[in-house]
Amino acid sequence: MLKQDTSFDQCIKCTVCTVYCPVAKANPNYPGPKQCGPDGERLRIKSAEFYDDMLKLCTNCKRCETACPSGVKIGDMIAVARSKHAKHDLNIKTIRDFVLSHTDLMGSVATPFAPIVNAITGFKPVKKIMHKTIGVHDHKTLPKYSHGTFRQWYKKHCLDQTHYPQQVHYFHGCYVNYNNPLLGQDFIKVMNAMNIGVQLLDKEKCCGVPLIANGFFDKAKKNALLNTQSFEAVVEKYNSTIVSTSSTCAFTLREEYPHVLKVDNAKVADRIEYVTRFLLKAFMNGNTPKLKPLNKKVVYHTPCHLERTGGSLYTIELLKMIPGLELEVLDSQCCGLAGTYGFKTENYDTSMKIGEDLFHKIRHAKADYAITDCETCKWQIEENTDLTTIHPVSLLAMALAD
Repeated sequence: MLKQDTSFDQCIKCTVCTVYCPVAKANPNYPGPKQCGPDGERLRIKSAEFYDDMLKLCTNCKRCETACPSGVKIGDMIAVARSKHAKHDLNIKTIRDFVLSHTDLMGSVATPFAPIVNAITGFKPVKKIMHKTIGVHDHKTLPKYSHGTFRQWYKKHCLDQTHYPQQVHYFHGCYVNYNNPLLGQDFIKVMNAMNIGVQLLDKEKCCGVPLIANGFFDKAKKNALLNTQSFEAVVEKYNSTIVSTSSTCAFTLREEYPHVLKVDNAKVADRIEYVTRFLLKAFMNGNTPKLKPLNKKVVYHTPCHLERTGGSLYTIELLKMIPGLELEVLDSQCCGLAGTYGFKTENYDTSMKIGEDLFHKIRHAKADYAITDCETCKWQIEENTDLTTIHPVSLLAMALAD
């Protein structure tokens, strides 16, 4: 039986979490993470049925945890409360939440017919219908699918990876597999330039964060168990490092599994690396690929989950190592999309208000690219600024000497 989490007792009621909460700033109906987290948990302990519908307004951005001076896992506390006590409304909007969260299923169905699916979901009358029926806001464009998956590409083009003296295993995630195989290809290009081979896991599932955000905790836990078993197998057999190109996936695999889903990943957590941390360490140890000057100006946006882990420093220092690059690091703030949060009709206005200042700064930066480590930040920035937004690894791939 799991021990009751009493970490809320560390809360000193300073309310700094609420000051830093992007939702509390944008939506006066949200009481803030202190009330929904530690204060609410005290009530939930006394009465297990206590539940505040305001918990649904939390984006799970973790900025409250980043700001907390006492180390209280406020975001985790809210997520667990939603898992235990949420009132699941059995209405048509459940279809929306299912579609937005079951990324492996939807990707498997959509990628063979990607051109058709992309055209249909981008068609204005269809977007109006989705707005009125299932609650996906008609100002949002659903992510485009790739015609063919990254794993299919890998099987055709990466038969020689075992020839490299050093190997890593790549957790590509559903975004690279179904939406942006090019990022996975860029990752392999950079690693191979460093004389490192890339292997895929025999089995992997979505990290689970969209499932957690939409209330499908049982499915998220099943995914977590499968992924953890896959990680344990490659660590035991190959003594391998598991590298992710998604800042949110890396955070979830390491931190959310034990704290939110109660899946023990202690044997492998320290072997899971976000890519820019892995690369910067390799660069500083002398394994730097030959880079050509890249005479571009870029603006860098720090994703919330990367800030939570302190990992933005690695990305920024890595970008500084690209010759000729003019780098502007934007003030750290949430883009507002927060995974699937901003797609929902009831959250759209809050989402846009959260991201408004960020969009303004990017529009006026006169940059060639925006850079971010998070796929959903990429979608939000591109949709609201018209500036091409790419991953740090893709920028590195552009700078590789021929």
